[in-house]
Amino acid sequence: MNVPAPGHATWPATGPGPVTVEPYWSSDTATLYKGDILAVLPALPADSVDAVIADPPYSSGGVSVAERKRSTRTKYVSGSVGDIAHENPDFPGDQRDQRSWTFWSTLWMSEALRLTKPGGSILVFTDWRQLPSTSDAMQAAGWTWRGVVNWVKPRGRSRPIRGGFWNQAEYCVWGVNGSIQKEYEVYLPGAIEARAPVGAARLHQTEKPVDPLLTTLVRVAPPGGVILDPFAGSGSTGVAAQLQGRRFTGIEITDHYARVAAERLSRPALAPDASVGPGQETTVGEPDEPDEPAQLFVPEPREGT
Repeated sequence: MNVPAPGHATWPATGPGPVTVEPYWSSDTATLYKGDILAVLPALPADSVDAVIADPPYSSGGVSVAERKRSTRTKYVSGSVGDIAHENPDFPGDQRDQRSWTFWSTLWMSEALRLTKPGGSILVFTDWRQLPSTSDAMQAAGWTWRGVVNWVKPRGRSRPIRGGFWNQAEYCVWGVNGSIQKEYEVYLPGAIEARAPVGAARLHQTEKPVDPLLTTLVRVAPPGGVILDPFAGSGSTGVAAQLQGRRFTGIEITDHYARVAAERLSRPALAPDASVGPGQETTVGEPDEPDEPAQLFVPEPREGT
C-alpha cells in the first residue's frame, strides 16, 4: 500500500488556528481521508467537487427498534456466521432511529452541498424504508430534489415476499446544487440492473457493484471531474471513478475498510467485477464510451428539464 502523500485540507476555525486534515492515502487521481465525515467535510474547500455519490449506513434492516439495533452482519448478510468463507467486518453508524438518522443526514448533506459546484449532482443510496427520509434530508440540506435512480437486482439475488412483491431494488435519491448544469451533456438510465459482489469478490457487507452500476453513476460528473464519496467503504465508487476518467475524493471511518479502499484505489484496473468470478478483471468501456446494456432509451434534449 502506498504511504499517505503530503498535502492537507484546512478551514478557518474559531480557535487559535486552522483545522487540518491529512490524507490517509493519495495519488494523482484519488485522495482518501480517514475519519468521521462531520470532522473531515468541513475541512475540505468549497466548490471543489463535481458530484457526490454516497452510500451511508441505512440504519434500516427491520421494521422495529430491536431489529434495527442488530449487527450489520445479521441485517445485511445472509447465512449463519461460520457458513461463509469470506466474512467482512461490521461497520459503524447503522443503529440510529429514523429521526436522528434524518437529522444526521441533513448535517452531512449540507456540508456536501457547500463542497459541490453549482449544477453538480448528489446521489445517495437508500432502501425503501429510508427513501422518504433521504429525500427529506436532501431537501432540508438545500439540494434540489430531481428524482430517484433504481438499482434493480436480478431475481436470483433478491428477496421474495409471500403475498406481495419481490424486494428487488435499492435506490439512489438524486439531487442537484441549484439547476442542472448545461455545459456537460449526458443522458443516463434511470434504472440499472446489476448483481452485487459475491464470495471472495465481496469486500464489504453492503458493497455496490462497480460495473455497470457505479461506472454509470460516476458519469454524472464531466470527464476529469471530481467525485466525492463520504462513505468510501471498500473503495468501489473510487474504482469506478478512476476507470471512467474521473478523479476521486473519499472518506472512510474504519481502519479495516480504509486499508482495503487504499489498496483497491492503488490498482483500480484489478478491482473485481460482481458479474464475473474471483480473480478476473473488471471489463468496462473507454471513459465516456462505456458498454451500457442498461441504457435503452436516449431522449431528445428538451428545454426546462
